[in-house]
Amino acid sequence: RRADLLFVAPPTLLPAKQALNANVVASPHGVDVELFARAAADETRVPARASALGHPVIGYFGSLHAWIDFELIAFLARQRPHWSFLLVGHEAVDVGELHALSNVHFVGAQPYAELPNWAKAFDVAIIPYKLNRQVINANPLKLREYLATGKPVVSMRNPEIEKFAAHVHIADDHPGFLAALDAALATDTPQAARARMASVADQSWDRRVADVLAEVEN
Repeated sequence: RRADLLFVAPPTLLPAKQALNANVVASPHGVDVELFARAAADETRVPARASALGHPVIGYFGSLHAWIDFELIAFLARQRPHWSFLLVGHEAVDVGELHALSNVHFVGAQPYAELPNWAKAFDVAIIPYKLNRQVINANPLKLREYLATGKPVVSMRNPEIEKFAAHVHIADDHPGFLAALDAALATDTPQAARARMASVADQSWDRRVADVLAEVEN
C-alpha cells in the first residue's frame, strides 16, 4: 500500500494487488538467452552421467520441491519403461517412489552455467507441476529457459504457459501429459526448435531491466 510502484511477476496477481495499490505493473521473468542457447551448439558437451542414458531422455532441471508432481513422473516412468527420465536438481522434499524406478535418474543440483550441457541430453523438457494455487499464479522461469534451449517442452497447464501454447505441449492430467510427450517426440523438427528459441529471444534479463527502469522513470 505504501509503495509508489509495485511489480508482480505473474499477471494473474494484478487484480488482487491493484485493489491495494493503483500503481501495479506486470514484470515477468526474463531469461539468459545466450546461456541456454548453448544447448543447441555443436561444441556443447553432454555430461558423462547423461550421455550414457538410453533415449529418449525426458528431462527436468530445477528444484525438486513440493510443487512438483512426483506421482506424475512415476506414472510416466512406469508407462514408458524404455524411456530415461533425467532429473537435475536438489531434492528438497521426499520424491516418493521415484528412486525405486530404474529408468528415473537423479544427478543432484548442478551449477547454473552447466544447465545447457544437461539440457542438450534432453529429447523433451518437462514442467510436471501440481495444479495448485501456487502454480496457477506462477510465472515459470523454467519455461523460458527450456524454450531458449530449443528443446520440445511438455507442461501442465498454467495461465502464463498458455501464452506460449504455440510452442509448448500442454496437458491437464496424467494421461494427457503422456500423450503430449508422445506427440512432442513424434513431431519435433529443426524448424520447430528455431521457433521455440525465437519465442523468447526478446525476453532477456537486460530487456527486463530496461523495461523496469523505464517504468520507474515514468
